[in-house]
Amino acid sequence: MEVGASGHLNGPMRRSIDDYPFDPSDYPDHYETDELTPISWGVAISDDYDDAEPRVVLTVEEVGRAGYGLVGHLNATVARRLRLALRDALVEVGQDPGL
Repeated sequence: MEVGASGHLNGPMRRSIDDYPFDPSDYPDHYETDELTPISWGVAISDDYDDAEPRVVLTVEEVGRAGYGLVGHLNATVARRLRLALRDALVEVGQDPGL
């Protein structure tokens, strides 16, 4: 794979960025299993599409049901909108949104 003038790799791209396996401490101590579903998530990037546009791939899966989750292939505009929504939600609950 070569590096182009922009510093990005040329050729097909698929790479994991981050993932979070569910931890029981994520939910309140006495949550009901029928009220909250333990989930894990992963974020990756990929340009495996006919248009070769890189996209952010967001996967959300119920714990114990790998392969049956939802996978979103987000273009840059939608990924930014999701980032902003998460930032705004943190502010609404009184948390520092970070960078």
